[in-house]
Amino acid sequence: MKNRYFAASLLAGTLLLGCSQQTATENSSASPQTATDVKDLGSVLDQYWEENAKLFPLSATTNGDNRYNDQLPNDQTQAFREQLRQYYQKYLAQLQNFDREKLADNDKISYDIFRYDLQMNLDGLKLNTWMIPFQQFWGLPLSMGQYGAGGSVQPFKTPEDYDNWLGRVRGFSVWADTAISNFRRGMRAGVVLPRPLVQKIIPQMQQMVVTDPTKSDFYGPIKTLPASFSDADKQRITAAYRTAIMNELVPTYRRLGEFLKTEYLPKARTSTGIAAVPEGRALYRYFVRNWTTTDKSEEEIYQTGLSEVKRIRGEMERVRQQVGFKGDLNAFFNYMRSDKRFTPYKSDAEVLNAFRAIQARITPNLPKLFGRTPKTPFEIRQTEEFREASASAEYQQGTPDGSRPGIFYVPIIDAKTFRTTSGMESLFLHEAIPGHHYQISLQQENTDLPKFRRFAWYGAMGEGWALYTESLGRELGLYTDPYQYMGALGDEIHRAIRLVVDVGMHTKGMTREQAIKYMMDNEAIDEQGATAEIERYMAIPGQALSYKIGQLKIRELRDKYANQLGAKFKIQDFHDELLKDGVMPLAVLEQKMDAWAAKQQ
Repeated sequence: MKNRYFAASLLAGTLLLGCSQQTATENSSASPQTATDVKDLGSVLDQYWEENAKLFPLSATTNGDNRYNDQLPNDQTQAFREQLRQYYQKYLAQLQNFDREKLADNDKISYDIFRYDLQMNLDGLKLNTWMIPFQQFWGLPLSMGQYGAGGSVQPFKTPEDYDNWLGRVRGFSVWADTAISNFRRGMRAGVVLPRPLVQKIIPQMQQMVVTDPTKSDFYGPIKTLPASFSDADKQRITAAYRTAIMNELVPTYRRLGEFLKTEYLPKARTSTGIAAVPEGRALYRYFVRNWTTTDKSEEEIYQTGLSEVKRIRGEMERVRQQVGFKGDLNAFFNYMRSDKRFTPYKSDAEVLNAFRAIQARITPNLPKLFGRTPKTPFEIRQTEEFREASASAEYQQGTPDGSRPGIFYVPIIDAKTFRTTSGMESLFLHEAIPGHHYQISLQQENTDLPKFRRFAWYGAMGEGWALYTESLGRELGLYTDPYQYMGALGDEIHRAIRLVVDVGMHTKGMTREQAIKYMMDNEAIDEQGATAEIERYMAIPGQALSYKIGQLKIRELRDKYANQLGAKFKIQDFHDELLKDGVMPLAVLEQKMDAWAAKQQ
């Protein structure tokens, strides 16, 4: 899963955070502007993006816009949500002044995406998701740790950078108090998290509570103070960070942890799916629309999942027979998740170097599939200790100017139990190259796109692309080891399983335990891994659907154009066209790609 923080920040990263990336609409009540009030569409989009950076300064920082690095608005308030509603409606009214058919082709794409965004954002603001400000997978208390530890998206290069971060720290305490108030509103309304998820969040908060400021993750930037700073600045900043950690950050995390443990946990629900909360079915319907960017019904998605699980199991059976394993497929899964031959690593460095070796193997073959490659640098890093226990491997985008690389984060809790059969090759293709790193970097580097598209994120296309790239393994020189290919099939069936368990839990009464069992019955994943996955889907309903829905659409388009164009079909051109205009809703993507295919003929 990419770590773009969804709309570029973990604060905006989940619809359950209730504000920053909520989407879609009611008819604008604002009075339409005349044509003389509106310039060209590009000016409107630029103005929108300028306002967006002020509303979501964490996202701006992630995108390399450092003008608001000291700001942390309290997005938990009703006033902020009303501000967003007015913001989206204002631009929806402006958009109505343009005749789409008279726009240039690229502006037509922008028009369609922009209208979709505004509508979806306004619809999201009608929901009660603000009653669950964060969970164990995404949320400001976690992203604060990433931003503030240094080495991530928040810059720590100048004395002003260090002072900027302290500005955000001051806003965090206020944010946390409002979040607790919203949690309490949710408790009274019955809009609460499932109990197992709350049990995961509590230790995350407790881990940030220290008695020695130098032991805090937030002390990281002090350990790397630039030598060029004056002694006076070094002393001033060090003292300020010690004070901020002990007087603001530690008390805030302690307060959050104690609230969750003493007040919230007893009120947490025993049910699994979002349907159990008031208006839960409407919530899930919205999440499905938002994450898949389609109008597919839950039942259609569920049946697709069952069909894909069956198909991929058939291919797994072929691999089992190829390697001569005596026993059924479930016994083969158990062998792959338990035999010591698949846990060869002794150190964290060995795991990271194994991924670097994969990169080296595919690099000579990339020109066969891509004409355009990103300029943004790329690195492989281990996930930070404070969040690795509940983190998945993920990608964090770099900045368009190359000042911050794209980073593939690998959580390594214990190198000696890190399994090669977890699909290391397919994982690298998905999270790193040519998956998220290519798609996101090429999008951000394309200065012909308006900024709201350069820094956009749609899970269906973005995750769909990354899952599709896993199927390119053999073309890139991978999957020569049948167990690595089996790992790739495991990754693919994992996304198919998600269609079954996500819809199953949130609409069909499937329990957490039943979902865990279904996952373990159909792929080589251990109970700890399956539990973390299922609890992720419980925390972010619908998000897990985006991968397979998007991948199936991209594969459908590739096959369609290959058949239509015959010898005129060039895979490099298909990939380049698919990526050059950035992510977009799937219907807009298909319309764009159909126009491209028509020109090839």
